Amino acid sequence: MNTPEKNMLLSPRWLMTAIITFIFGFSVLGYLAYRSGTDQPPIPQEVRSTDGTLLYSKADILGGQHLFQKYGLMQYGTLFGHGAYLGPDFTAQYLHISGEKALGFYTGQGIPAAGAAEKVRSELKTNTYDSATGTVTFSAAQARAHAEMIDYYRKWFGPAETQQGLRRPFLSDPEEIRRLTAYFSWSAWVSAAQRPGTSHSYTNNWPPDELAGNKPTAGVLLWSVLSLVALLVGTGLILFIFGRYETLGWHAADDYPSQKMEAPEKVRLTPSQRTVAWYFLVVAGLFLLQGLLGGVNAHYHVEPAGFYGFSLGDILPYNLSRMWHVQLALFFVASSFLAMGIFLTPMIAGKEPPHQEKLALLLLGALVVVVLGSLGGEAASLKGLLPTSGPWFWVGSQGWEYLDLGRLWQILLTVGMILWLVILIRGMAERLKGEHPGNMPWLFVYSAVSIPLFYAAGMLYGKNTNVTQIEFWRFWVVHLWVEDFLELFTTIMVAYVFMLLGVVRARVATTIIYLDIILYSIGGVIGTMHHMYFNGTPEVHMALGAFFSAMEVIPLLLLTYEAWKFMRLGAPAGSTMLSTAGEMFPHKWAVMFLIAVGFWNFLGAGVFGFLINLPIVSYYEIGTQWTANHGHGAMMGVYGMLSLGFFMFVARYFLPLDRASNRAMGIAFWCTNIGLACMLFVNLFPVGLLQLNQILSTSYWHGREPEFFMQPLVRLFEWLRLPGDTLFIVGILPVVYLAVRMFVNRNREGV
Repeated sequence: MNTPEKNMLLSPRWLMTAIITFIFGFSVLGYLAYRSGTDQPPIPQEVRSTDGTLLYSKADILGGQHLFQKYGLMQYGTLFGHGAYLGPDFTAQYLHISGEKALGFYTGQGIPAAGAAEKVRSELKTNTYDSATGTVTFSAAQARAHAEMIDYYRKWFGPAETQQGLRRPFLSDPEEIRRLTAYFSWSAWVSAAQRPGTSHSYTNNWPPDELAGNKPTAGVLLWSVLSLVALLVGTGLILFIFGRYETLGWHAADDYPSQKMEAPEKVRLTPSQRTVAWYFLVVAGLFLLQGLLGGVNAHYHVEPAGFYGFSLGDILPYNLSRMWHVQLALFFVASSFLAMGIFLTPMIAGKEPPHQEKLALLLLGALVVVVLGSLGGEAASLKGLLPTSGPWFWVGSQGWEYLDLGRLWQILLTVGMILWLVILIRGMAERLKGEHPGNMPWLFVYSAVSIPLFYAAGMLYGKNTNVTQIEFWRFWVVHLWVEDFLELFTTIMVAYVFMLLGVVRARVATTIIYLDIILYSIGGVIGTMHHMYFNGTPEVHMALGAFFSAMEVIPLLLLTYEAWKFMRLGAPAGSTMLSTAGEMFPHKWAVMFLIAVGFWNFLGAGVFGFLINLPIVSYYEIGTQWTANHGHGAMMGVYGMLSLGFFMFVARYFLPLDRASNRAMGIAFWCTNIGLACMLFVNLFPVGLLQLNQILSTSYWHGREPEFFMQPLVRLFEWLRLPGDTLFIVGILPVVYLAVRMFVNRNREGV
């Protein structure tokens, strides 16, 4: 089999620049971690009314947080704008409704409406927290409103037969209702009470609410403008440098070698490579289940109580189906990455140490246990089968989006990633000898180390941690792990794939990798904070997050440029690699999926991501369908399509280049990509636009209530999603077909 040429270090300057930017990025992130801890909103020991009556305690707030997690309410609605999109934002809901109840309290005393509104606004903005006693004091109106909110949520979480629309968990225990209301009350207090030493609340005046006096701060507007400046200046500078190097010839045409790769059917697969057929069988199954659950979730938008007349919500409630949908997306992508790493290692190293296949099968078994165990635990937790005082946090659901799985399964998954790392390093050991630590084989290992390392950041919080701190570490996984280090590992694996295909030389591939490291270290690392604008962190998180997040678009732009160049590979020699029917080039569809990754990277992650990352846009948009639009475009468009590209690449080493396999790959490519485009452009983007317009015209609270989706025009766009969803699911079926054929043919012999 082909192995990449060994090469000396590209240039010490590249390595030093990458190290310096990496240290800079994480030094700033370390400072922000310190500030998020020292400046987090306080959780008061007690909340009392002006007459001394105890309304709720710190234990009640944390108890409510545990219930929020245990019942998967972050997969139903949002808190501080983060979570699912079909239910309400509980912070905005409590703030708005309790404010109206307080207003009614004062108007009932004969105070004119304008004066009553000003009094409510003043009380909400006044921070009554006493740090010496740890006590927050509510006015008589706020205390009365809180008591009425307990009754409101008692009915809201009542029996299914009394609920309207989307089914919610039935909470029959009055103590659970009281504690959950305390948690929502605390989050609303955080969003309105003035942060000491500033003129705005702990959440930078989010959510927008006229009665609470929440309007965009000067910082929200200022850093939005400076973000645009950063994008324009950064893009111009990088394109200038990129063009200069193009002129100097580092990316010249002769960097695309003309030698042919060894035919896949002639390659004798190693024992560990044969185990990958098992992995991709699991990948295909996870992908199919994830796609079907996505269809169910979409249907809940038009029929909240069922599925074409069947009361599906009683068996599979929305919060559980969405939780599984998100978790299966991660499992599907992670499994594909693990498989591709195992498959590529012998190709990079040139040989394989003994017993690698045993370790690979052990890892696969552990992965299956984690997937089944975590999904079962989540269902048990959300259905109330695990007591709040019991092990729900460990074996049930932690309840935080993307990290819903219980802590035990999270630990086991991390251990599995470490085992995968051992497999890779063990397989690469001989190749690494004599290689400079800055060369591609070592970069492959470094990026592999980052996979378990940064996933483990999701365990740097505990059961009773302040939600602001939880969100900080959670987004180390959602953003740093997914959007940065998986992106880096992606770049390296794709570079190796193109080197193995005889498409690019090591010098070009290594240059692209270093550019990726440098640009993501500058923008992506600190840009993690664009998730932290409005959940209780100080304004510096918004300032740095917005400014550096704007530059995240730049590497995506360069990757899109690379995808365009890949489409023209071989053109000088008259090659028609991508225009053949597949007989001349066996990896046509793998390359097509990689090109799709470049397209969705720029559109889904870049354009749609930047659109919602501006603070002033996020202030009104967070938690709406535009967030889902970016999430689907980035997660499925980039990592899903990349996983399918890996799948198609590996499949050619197991399957003959026949008409059936080629047609199946083509159907999978066109159906998944067109289906995804329909999801975004026919449904998520237009519905998000309507939702944003609703929020700007009325209030954030109103635009986030489930009733928004019952409007005729919104329902029309929701129904228009059906063809695209159907087409996407149809595109998964050929993947399952190919996976079964790979599994059956896993023991084929090479020439």
